[in-house]
Amino acid sequence: MNASQQPGVLQTPGFAHYSLAWSPFHTARLALASSANFGLVGNGRLHLVSVTPGPGGLPVLTIDKKYETQDGLYDVAWSEIHENQVVTASGDGSIKLWDIMLNDLPIRAWQEHTREVFSVDWSNLKKDMFASSSWDGLVKLWSPERPRSILTLQAHHACVYQAMFSPHQPDLLATCSTDGTLKIFDLRSPSYVNSGPNSNTFSSPLSAAVLTVPASTTEILSIDWNKYRPMVLASAGVDKLAKVWDCRMVKTGEINQVGGICETQLMGHEYAVRKVQWSPHRPDVLATASYDMTCRVWTTTPTPGRPQLLHIHDPHTEFVVGCGWSLYEEGILASCSWDGASLVAVFI
Repeated sequence: MNASQQPGVLQTPGFAHYSLAWSPFHTARLALASSANFGLVGNGRLHLVSVTPGPGGLPVLTIDKKYETQDGLYDVAWSEIHENQVVTASGDGSIKLWDIMLNDLPIRAWQEHTREVFSVDWSNLKKDMFASSSWDGLVKLWSPERPRSILTLQAHHACVYQAMFSPHQPDLLATCSTDGTLKIFDLRSPSYVNSGPNSNTFSSPLSAAVLTVPASTTEILSIDWNKYRPMVLASAGVDKLAKVWDCRMVKTGEINQVGGICETQLMGHEYAVRKVQWSPHRPDVLATASYDMTCRVWTTTPTPGRPQLLHIHDPHTEFVVGCGWSLYEEGILASCSWDGASLVAVFI
């Protein structure tokens, strides 16, 4: 049994993983966004991975296909309308759409961002739209059928690490940044409505957030919407904390101090928290991935006298920068790391 067939482990020598995503169409299909030389310089690779039952019921990860790119890949998202399409975010500012039934080349490519593209997110409500965020401070909305972006937001005046559509309201988009804030944009706002055939947001990006939460005195690296509680967000970042925010309880102008409206804080990581993701199966469970080389599972509603921390997953030997819950099977979490390993853990 070679390394790629070891239960629950996939090794990709020479490539550090930055992000992973489970397919919304297939229960056992993963996509991995990876970079050579830890993403600092060199090429990238998109891995397509299948997860199958192995000896003793342990999962076996196998690479089905891989695509080479000229620059490192930082994020990946599956299409919500086409089961064989996936979009990637690259360090050269490009965004590429791939059809996994084809070989070698992307079927579409866009080059509008002027810095590294650090996140892509496909709307699961407006399924013909995805968003990108970049170190250039911009968030862009895209349709896979159009040659240019649909809308540009000057979301922050610093690197935007992540932009995510709300799973409850199709026109809400959340962002987080190096400036320590998370913001919510309402695309139904009059300022975002296309005012005519000659209007565009390329020369004058839109910037009016409906809500700005000063969530940290340091960089916020990741956010995620709760799948069951509308307007509830989790954030995580350099302060080593994961925080839960109920944005219905926040009113502009009433925030007097950083963290003052925080619903709960999850403490325990020793270094920055690079990724946070709510469970798609339970409203009170979320996972975090950290530079302390661990992936952790938490509950926001612990049994009295019990800790919020449920599990510590620590087989990685480098920064853990990505994690993702299986969309179909409860209790299955995948993690990926700069050690070139992707792991699937089962939490019962």
